[in-house]
Formats: sequence, structure tokens, C-alpha cells
Amino acid sequence: MTSLMAPDITESLPDGLSEPVPGGGHPGRKGAYLSRVHVERLHPWPTGVAEAEAIQDRLVGRVELTGPVTFTLVAGLDVHYHGDDSLTAAVVVFDGGTLEPVEQVVAHGRAAFPYVPGLFAFRELPALVEALERLTVTPDLLVCDGYGLAHPRGFGLACHLGVLTGLPALGVGKTPFVGTHETPGPERGDWTPIVHEGATVGRALRTRRDVKPVYVSQGHRISLDTATAQVLRLTTRYRLPDPIRHADHLARHPNATGSPEARM
Repeated sequence: MTSLMAPDITESLPDGLSEPVPGGGHPGRKGAYLSRVHVERLHPWPTGVAEAEAIQDRLVGRVELTGPVTFTLVAGLDVHYHGDDSLTAAVVVFDGGTLEPVEQVVAHGRAAFPYVPGLFAFRELPALVEALERLTVTPDLLVCDGYGLAHPRGFGLACHLGVLTGLPALGVGKTPFVGTHETPGPERGDWTPIVHEGATVGRALRTRRDVKPVYVSQGHRISLDTATAQVLRLTTRYRLPDPIRHADHLARHPNATGSPEARM
């Protein structure tokens, strides 16, 4: 794949995010290392809303809506804000068969863009990219806390990360963002389509009986049926998929040990 523009996505990063090192990855506290996740530098960092929207409009054409149906390693991604512009991005990789965590990483930084609805990905992308580049394994699927096609320009965080990494990605939202949908049935696995401007952009999916649905959308290199099936498979006890829950816990408590079950 050929980059659209030469500038590095890590240009003009806010304080707290490190510069890339030769060979990929970033220098951490233990020094430089090589990344197993390749992140393509497809655009310079936007300086304003119009530029950010133009990037989304340009990259949406790269989104692929079909892909694998089985995954060996699944990564959950989430970001926690610490009351100001500082944040922690967390990635937890699960074994796709046993659903046990195999690796977890964090990256600390600051929000890289103002709070603008529809452009939230630009606040979190640098820290999430840095966390992904800290992994020593390569996930087959990115499960993002957020949206993919279910987005005003059809290019939410899950699409953006999927296109930059080339990895299959899906988004799981806690609340609806765009479009309309009927209330799904009460049983686990019941769903209804989310329709935005005449197109199906996701599903309202019941992951637990009589519990509020989650909002699933494709990000990149995955079908909606596969995304739905994966969210159900990865949601074993609670409303949200286990990889996202573990990433949320790690982002909130990066120095803690043990399972998130004790606190969530």
C-alpha cells in the first residue's frame, strides 16, 4: 500500500508522546524496541476541524467491508482521561481460542485534538498507535471502544485504526451515535440494524438478556455478520466484550494487577 502523504502521523504530537525510533516502535522506559504492528503514515496531523474532516473523507474509500471470520489474537483498545488533557491508552491482547489475556501495554500522553463530535479519534490516535507499537505480538482483530461506519462521515476510530494498521477492526459503542434503530429483542444475540441516511451502518446488539444493547459497527476488513458474531463470542459475562473491559480497567489502573472483575 502506498502512503497518500509523506508526513508522519506522529508529527506535532502533544507533550508526553515520544518520537518514533528507526525500525518502528517508540522508545519506552526500557529503551527502543521493534514494533510487531506496522502503522502506515497516511496523513499529517490535522491542525483544525476542516483538515481533520478532509482526512476522514479521503481515507473512507480505503475501508474494506469483508475479511477473515476467525482470529487467533484479539486486541481490546480503550483510553481513559485523567480529568484534564492527559490520558492513558491501553491495549490488551487475548488468545482468540481460550479468551485469556496474553499481553497488555499502555501509553501515556495528552489529547492530540480538541473535543469535536465526529473527530474524537484524533484525540486518541497518537496514544493508541504508540500502545499498539509497543506490542510484541500482532493481533488479528482490533476491538475498539467506539465506532466504525456508524459515524457522521462513515469513518470512526475503528475505521481509522484499521486503515492505518491494515488489521481487521470493529467498533463497540455504549450509546448510539448516528442513525436510527428499533429496540432489539430481550434475549442475548437479538439485534436490529442501525440505519443512517438509508444505509445499514451497524447493529444494536443485545449481549445479555434484558440488559441495554451495545452498538456494533464495522471498522475495516470485517463483515457486519462477523463483527456481530465476534462481539457475542468475546462477551462472556458482562455487557461489553472482555477485551474492551480489560483495556478499560488497565487504562484506569495502569499500575494495578489482577482481573478487572474486582472493580467493574
